[in-house]
Amino acid sequence: MAQNVTLNTPVSDLFMVGQAYAKKLAKLEIHTVKDLLYHFPGRYLDFRQTRTISQLKPGEIITITGKIVSSQNIYTRSRKKIQKIIIQDKSGQIEAVWFNQPFLVSSLKPDKQVCLSGKVDVFGRQLSLVSPEYELFKDSAGIHTGRLVPIYPETRGVSSKWLRSRIAPVLKLPIKEFLPPVILKNHALIGLEESLKQIHFPQDLQSAEQARKRLAFEEMFLIQLISLTRKKLWQTHQPTQVLKLDQPKTLEFIAGLPFKLTSAQKRVIKQILTDLTKDQPMNRLLQGDVGSGKTVVAAMAIYLAWLNNQQAVLMAPTEILAQQHYQTFQNLLQPLGMKIELITGSTKTKRQPLHPTPCDLIIGTHALLHRSLEATNIALVIVDEQHRFGVEQRAQLLKKAGKKTLVPHFLTMTATPIPRTVALTLYGDLELSTIDEMPDNRQAVKTWVVSPHKKLAAYQWIKTQIKKEHSQTFIVCPLIEQSESETLKDVKAATVEFERLKTIFQPLKVDLLHGRLKVKSKKQAIDRFRAGKTHILVSTPVVEVGIDIPNATIMMIETAERFGLAQLHQLRGRVGRGAKQSYCLLFTDSANPQIIKRLSYLEKFHNGARLAEIDLQLRGPGEVYGVKQHGFFKLKLASLNNQALINQTREAAKLVINHLNKYQGLKLWLKQSKILT
Repeated sequence: MAQNVTLNTPVSDLFMVGQAYAKKLAKLEIHTVKDLLYHFPGRYLDFRQTRTISQLKPGEIITITGKIVSSQNIYTRSRKKIQKIIIQDKSGQIEAVWFNQPFLVSSLKPDKQVCLSGKVDVFGRQLSLVSPEYELFKDSAGIHTGRLVPIYPETRGVSSKWLRSRIAPVLKLPIKEFLPPVILKNHALIGLEESLKQIHFPQDLQSAEQARKRLAFEEMFLIQLISLTRKKLWQTHQPTQVLKLDQPKTLEFIAGLPFKLTSAQKRVIKQILTDLTKDQPMNRLLQGDVGSGKTVVAAMAIYLAWLNNQQAVLMAPTEILAQQHYQTFQNLLQPLGMKIELITGSTKTKRQPLHPTPCDLIIGTHALLHRSLEATNIALVIVDEQHRFGVEQRAQLLKKAGKKTLVPHFLTMTATPIPRTVALTLYGDLELSTIDEMPDNRQAVKTWVVSPHKKLAAYQWIKTQIKKEHSQTFIVCPLIEQSESETLKDVKAATVEFERLKTIFQPLKVDLLHGRLKVKSKKQAIDRFRAGKTHILVSTPVVEVGIDIPNATIMMIETAERFGLAQLHQLRGRVGRGAKQSYCLLFTDSANPQIIKRLSYLEKFHNGARLAEIDLQLRGPGEVYGVKQHGFFKLKLASLNNQALINQTREAAKLVINHLNKYQGLKLWLKQSKILT
């Protein structure tokens, strides 16, 4: 290996990699030598048991070493290529067989010593090793045979064997420890260099476990350090405006609402208003189920900014949601004299800078990031659907709205149920407020898992409900168009279902909504549905956020097993927003008992936080959210279910956060990893 190779060297510079393989590795998110070393195996093949050839028995997984007697390609009548190689040791001979790998005979030549690992089977009425791992005998320890052999996440053209042969050489690089000695000692962790060697090529399972323990700790520790560092930096800022609380007008605003606030809403409003009056900018996460009343809480914060002659900005992830907020806040705040502006990608004036005085509340999508906000007196920034925005996007918006160390108050909201362990880990830099109670007039949505043989009856029931109750129905499909993929061929597509359902539900009016429609077409579809001109809206999960149709009482979800519980709960939240009893039908063609059991949790539980906890246990954090959090790690070894690890790493991060200059190795690692700038 070249002497100038470092952890930051691009993988394309490595021996026998180059640009072609670098493109393939990029699909596995491997760009540098460090990425390659941190591409961990998911499991190991145990090839440690050795035998002489005479001792072999069918079904055993073993390793043998011997001399190649002969090797040949055999072509069958059906033009298949079989590679047969005879291996001999002192006790006897055995045949090894591979299929359609004619290049093997040029590597495995007679008289060479070879090591084979695999399963003993019967081929052609005799004992054989079928498609074993092979390795020409060398004095040094092998990496493909005779040991615990790592199996990695792969992609087309990049096998585990290829990855092993590329990882083994770079493990010889000197790798400096960056965790402080006090942390290694307190938590009985082995060193980084040893951890990387043992996780890829462990001496035994205990060594592999020790390596996983250290690397999982490292992974969670760095996440905790990011959160605490952001929190520390935030605390050095001063708000653009310390807002003064006008209690009489605040109480008057609450009294004028057309509904009564829940005790949970009152609690979080108090927390937020208290933050806004401090000389340190608010940085708070507000979470609550769909329909729990987060919008009115946000309205209270916006109202207080307005009373102080300051502006507010609200950013939503989609135009549908931005328009929904615009209509809601027009109803709530415009009668008070507040001026509200909507800015989305389709707004004609999107490239023009905003002026200091024209509006009090700016509502928009990502288009806000491309507008000049520097001239405005923004005291409050609100981001809705937190999980759909990356850390960098939020930072960019704050940078536009703030000036140097003066930044606006920041409130981020989400209806996506987030388990508390996840919230405190991934969003540890934010204070947490939770609306954990629904308004009194909200009935629980009755939910049923519908098996294939009951599907036609369910269609008829929906048709009857629409006619009898004069209500409306959402039908959600996972895909927009039918997939050619073998693994997705049975997944319902919205465009195909739309055509089929138009016939089934005649004479009812059926409409279609999905993300590829033009903004104008989306808006028209929603407006028709909201006005009651259509009875059924067939859609992709684009309806997950931002559509509030009180008259919609039925949510039918096709191929429900394709969604996580948290997302199904989100979709279910689109109905049950009026006084009528609402229903959610989960259609599945699967007969798998585990899938049925998972879906049945929605029949029992209506609390988003509880379902999110179950989802986390069943599916893992990445699948719970479905959206990678830019700026945070994609967890490889650590688990957000591991409360003990979360607590340990949190305390370890607190131990060093105020003394980073003392730990130069850690500081350099963070800088080189671009975790901290």
